[in-house]
Amino acid sequence: MPNFRALVAAGLVGPALIIGACPAVRAAVPEGPDRQVQAVIDEVDRICREKAVYMIGPEKARRLAELVRQKQPALVVECGTAIGYSGLWMARELKAAGRGKLITIEIDADRAKQARANFEKAGLAEFVEVRIGDARQLASNVQGPIDFVFIDCDYANYRPCFVGMEPQLAPGAVVVADNVGMGATGMADYLKHVRSNYRSTTEWFDIELPWGKRDAMEVTLIKDP
Repeated sequence: MPNFRALVAAGLVGPALIIGACPAVRAAVPEGPDRQVQAVIDEVDRICREKAVYMIGPEKARRLAELVRQKQPALVVECGTAIGYSGLWMARELKAAGRGKLITIEIDADRAKQARANFEKAGLAEFVEVRIGDARQLASNVQGPIDFVFIDCDYANYRPCFVGMEPQLAPGAVVVADNVGMGATGMADYLKHVRSNYRSTTEWFDIELPWGKRDAMEVTLIKDP
């Protein structure tokens, strides 16, 4: 069998062939509307750092966007909007593809309002629906098939959110969970569930955020189509 990671390093194989590709392998950021979106992302990044609004940071966000770009989902669900940082990265990919919708759920009404404003400012509002409430209830109400999920909320809520959406997940759906390095203990039930039942890979990142320098995301492929 060929050494796929060596082939990737040599530029002979694209990272899209490896669901658990090394985080160091990055695809180029899309052109076109990117300049407008990037300006908003940069501003939201600054606000999050200054006001301690927890977000994933650019290192993990690039990988998240890459996974969305590879999957080309029709429906994305995000549990934990905050003020829209990760949603901006994902919605930019949907706009670049010319298809898809992001349903993002936030329990804090003020933050949801800020997120909506940020999506509008970035020119992404038509690709995003912000829902306000407890993701443990609202996620289970999303009508599938769901192609892509990003979970970034209270650690104890990861499993309830996932289980609520599980029947609606499309064949081949991708589920990404943030903070599985920092919050592994708090979401142990979630990690046990996905690692026992699906193909799941832990990807580590060196991050430069006020609240952490190293963390991981769990990338889970629900089942082969």
